[in-house]
Amino acid sequence: MNEIKIFAPASVANVSCGFDVLGFCLNPVGDEMVIRKVAQKGVRITKIDGVTLPYETEKNVAGVAAMAYLKDHPAAFGFEIEIYKKIKPGSGIGSSSASAAGAVFGINHLMDSPLPLKKLVHYAMAGEALASGVPHADNVAPVLLGGFTLVRAIAPLDIVELPTPNELVATVLHPQIELKTAHARAIIKKTVALNKAIQQWGNLAAFVSGLHTDDYELMGRSMVDEIIEPYRASLIPEFEQIRFAALKTGALGSGISGSGPSIFALSRGKETARNVLDAMENVVSKLPIAYDIFLSEINTQGIKILNQS
Repeated sequence: MNEIKIFAPASVANVSCGFDVLGFCLNPVGDEMVIRKVAQKGVRITKIDGVTLPYETEKNVAGVAAMAYLKDHPAAFGFEIEIYKKIKPGSGIGSSSASAAGAVFGINHLMDSPLPLKKLVHYAMAGEALASGVPHADNVAPVLLGGFTLVRAIAPLDIVELPTPNELVATVLHPQIELKTAHARAIIKKTVALNKAIQQWGNLAAFVSGLHTDDYELMGRSMVDEIIEPYRASLIPEFEQIRFAALKTGALGSGISGSGPSIFALSRGKETARNVLDAMENVVSKLPIAYDIFLSEINTQGIKILNQS
């Protein structure tokens, strides 16, 4: 096999109660990437379509992740990477994660898959470190593994795959303003009050329990961010109004996707999710900004192979 074309999906991180540890994989939105073997060793980015990103390997998240993989698993050949970007950088739905995870997935596959998917998370995190300054895995893990994932630890890396209740549907609104992850992290306080931390631990544990027991009501009342969202909410126009509209219309919960500006809501069933979409759109459509909004079932597969030869 000399070439592979893949679909690297978008993702939602934090899920309100799980800052830097909880995430899930989306379905209709994602990047396409072509990765091929070439005689010359090393990694080269040969095409980027859709956005302006660095072609230099050491400045591109896909290139950095690929080089991290090859440092530990050298190949007798090299790789070229084409990126067809459909996830806007700075959108809050895992743009850098899709590129980083897609690169290591494709290279691993072309090397006859010596590593299981969980092991690839470590190398994809190198791309995330370039993008945000912090090597986090709450986006790359669900992109590689599908569904919901929990990052128990990153040193050493310990990823827990969680069940996905089959009636969960996400609504995702992307106001087209750009928030850099590094900036959104910079405004977060370095210390938190003990009572807030305790509430957050309880919410995260209860949400995970809800996933295991298909308890949608428990998931909903657990999707509360006591620590991060209060600081980031001011960066997103009409965030509280959009979130309130989603909850009033029947969403289980709603919050900031990753570092924003995208806002997500989880609902039980497609009909409710569509109503939530209409309610969120009714608020954002009155603002003088462009936006995208879509529904997504939870993607339990993760990265998908489109073609290989």
